[in-house]
Amino acid sequence: MCALSRVDRCAAGVLLVGICSLVLGGCGGKAQTQAPPAPEVTVIEVKGGPITVNDEYVAQTQAPDTIEIRAQVTGLLERQAFADGARVRKGDLLYVIDQRPFEAQVAQAQANVAQAEANLVNARQNLARNGRLIAQNAISQQDYDAAVAQEKANAALVDAQKALLRDAEINLGFTTIRARRDGVMSSSLVKPGALITAQQTLMDTLYSNDPMWAVFTLSEDRLLQLQKSLKYPPGEQPDKAPPFRIRLADGSDYALPGRLNFVDAAIDQKSGTLQVRISLPNPDRLLRPGLFVRVIVPAFENANAIRVPQRSIRELQGTKSVYVVDADDKVQDRPVVASHRIDNDWVIDKGLAAGDRVIVDGIGKVKPGAQCKPVLLAAAPSTPAASGNAQVGAALNGSGAPAAHPAGEKTARK
Repeated sequence: MCALSRVDRCAAGVLLVGICSLVLGGCGGKAQTQAPPAPEVTVIEVKGGPITVNDEYVAQTQAPDTIEIRAQVTGLLERQAFADGARVRKGDLLYVIDQRPFEAQVAQAQANVAQAEANLVNARQNLARNGRLIAQNAISQQDYDAAVAQEKANAALVDAQKALLRDAEINLGFTTIRARRDGVMSSSLVKPGALITAQQTLMDTLYSNDPMWAVFTLSEDRLLQLQKSLKYPPGEQPDKAPPFRIRLADGSDYALPGRLNFVDAAIDQKSGTLQVRISLPNPDRLLRPGLFVRVIVPAFENANAIRVPQRSIRELQGTKSVYVVDADDKVQDRPVVASHRIDNDWVIDKGLAAGDRVIVDGIGKVKPGAQCKPVLLAAAPSTPAASGNAQVGAALNGSGAPAAHPAGEKTARK
């Protein structure tokens, strides 16, 4: 009986082990056949909208008239008649050089003129007497000829002394230096008491301020693009081009538009660039010479442009693509063409249509052909009126602009 009990116990143990094996085997099989859940990704539904893509060129302002103030006479500076940086008008007094030496020269020249005129009067009287005497044969012809020559010599001496007087008066006038035109003075380089050397000592610089020029350079290919976008053939007048907008260093737009007024006649062979200049009204003196500004030129307009966030673009060896979710919630790799960027958005030229769902977040979770769980992004992909950098034309002028002022940027506004 005890032996039977041992057999029963052994059979029960074997049965229990078999049941556990079946249970565990069933659980393992179920874990291997169950599919993982589809990854969740964030998508946007793209749609078209109007935008204007602009070209931006880094420019520097210049004063059309920059006049160096130099004296025409040598002397000690007696007075500065303006404050540094003051706005002056044409004819305003700027400097006064010590006038006393020049006043003495004028007085001496006046005395010389008076003496020469007195000698001329005497010579004319003598010639008149000799004329009467020669008629009576009272003097020789030689004496009469000498009297004629003396009268002419004294007349010429009077003219010479008058010329010297005019020269002395001009030099006296040069002791007062006046503004040649309206403008703004820079800081004076000389102070009262300094010795001024004629035509050498730079005393100050006068800058005109209205209008102001903005000068920038273009590479050859950008010049052709500009001519096409402005519809400005090379043979026509540059003032027929449409107005230009200016953006200041703080990002604000200058209120008054500019006009193209100069395009250089030839390409610089060393840099391969062409100089271009626009004229800007500057009644409030907001623009000053030497400012760096951006010249904004409309490149093209698109009434139904599609934009996607930059983070949704995948780029490999110069080829751009995006992940698109189809109607079955499967991922497709869609190649696209994008040349312009608006802040954090790319403007899609080819590859997408309105209504396509583009993955913007979770790109690393999926691969082409895989199932996904799309979640529509609630916020708008970009600010409508934003503007930003473009990848086309990374060099503005083709001659290596400083890194602080990247050239040839493309921007756009919606």
